[in-house]
Amino acid sequence: MTMPIDHTRLHRTAKYFMDNGRAGTHEEAMALLRRFGLTVHVGPEIAASVPHQTALLTLVNLARRTLLGGVEIVGLPEDTVCLSPLSKSPRVADAVLELGGALSPAVRPGWPNAVIGTVPLPPRPAWRMTWEGWRGGVVPAHQPDRLNEDAAMALAPVLAAAICAAEAFAFHSGDHLLAGRRGHGLSLWQPGKNWLASDETEPLLAYLPSRLWLIGLGNLGQAFAWLLAALPYTETATAQLVLQDFDRIASSNDSTSLLSFIRDIGRRKGRVVADWLEARGFETFIEERRFGEWTRRSADEPGVALCGVDNALARAALEDAGFDIVIEAGLGAGPEAFLSIAMHTFPGARRAKEMWSRQVGEGSKSFENMPAYQRLKDAGMESCGLTQLASRTVGVPFVGLIAGCLVISELLRRLHGGTALEFATGSVSALQDIETGSAAVAPYAYGHVAIG
Repeated sequence: MTMPIDHTRLHRTAKYFMDNGRAGTHEEAMALLRRFGLTVHVGPEIAASVPHQTALLTLVNLARRTLLGGVEIVGLPEDTVCLSPLSKSPRVADAVLELGGALSPAVRPGWPNAVIGTVPLPPRPAWRMTWEGWRGGVVPAHQPDRLNEDAAMALAPVLAAAICAAEAFAFHSGDHLLAGRRGHGLSLWQPGKNWLASDETEPLLAYLPSRLWLIGLGNLGQAFAWLLAALPYTETATAQLVLQDFDRIASSNDSTSLLSFIRDIGRRKGRVVADWLEARGFETFIEERRFGEWTRRSADEPGVALCGVDNALARAALEDAGFDIVIEAGLGAGPEAFLSIAMHTFPGARRAKEMWSRQVGEGSKSFENMPAYQRLKDAGMESCGLTQLASRTVGVPFVGLIAGCLVISELLRRLHGGTALEFATGSVSALQDIETGSAAVAPYAYGHVAIG
């Protein structure tokens, strides 16, 4: 017997089609997602390049959660040794399978294609993932634009993979007519600048943050962990991380969060993320209470907090816990705004309490009037469960990862004397139009390690 859908098992991308009326039921929305797929072509660079492997593993992890038809890899030798810090598997092929991808000898007809490295041009539409310095994105594979992928900051290939996943979803869903026919990317050193243009001001990474407090371990918090693990920490110079989240992993988290898998349902998020990070050499401390006005940081705990919660009460209290720096990210909600991203840093010109206090107690917009929810009501779903289901936000993992790139790169820019930002806002569908505001800050003095 099939269990009725509830908010813990709702696929958060399927909800997009339920909320905009394109699907009359959760089953119809899931059937639509199962028609979405992606073929990824990898070139010989994959054998010896950490950035190319990191891009591949990130794309597989993101895309398989949204494109339920599958993610198939063409051209990957099964004996390729895994060099990326994002996986502990001995071979890249093993890592791909563990993340939910598949190996394929040929192109799947009708699917769009993604290219990593030097390969024969596949059928259109096809995106080339490319990166250089602090910049990453995609270009149509049949166009000559390609950056120097041998000279990249560690987050750039992750960013390129996230943007590729976003473009693939936009192509399948029909949300952007130019998906597959445009270049789309972002500079993490100078957000809003031309990401394809060479930038001689971009520094090589010399320092990494060593002491951080992560608040919330859902879509955004797990993106922070994925990005930190992609950075070139060494066995003797890793970071101490406080991980704060009170919640358990539910089936719905598998659709949005990079470190959540069906096998982990019921486990505390903090413990799952801690296990994954500790396997990569990080030292973790777990705090399994809600964050709020009662939270106080002690003098020997990390002074820099990264916040990824969507609770207004918690966000309003961010400056009251005693942190020296808070970098907060938020994602849009609903079918019109789920691609929106925003980052704020504190202290700043506006206080966190001023920004979010008025939202405390406000409920999320409900879509109970849409056909998918009316059918559930007609089938006998109780009003409480229906409201809980309809008020959940649309969620996709690639949006959280792109927002996470802005957050982690904010730390890295401050560590390397770059422009500190007070805010950055925009949409994943138009990264060239991202808006930023700079902030005057003192040199970063909250814990770092040097890269050997």
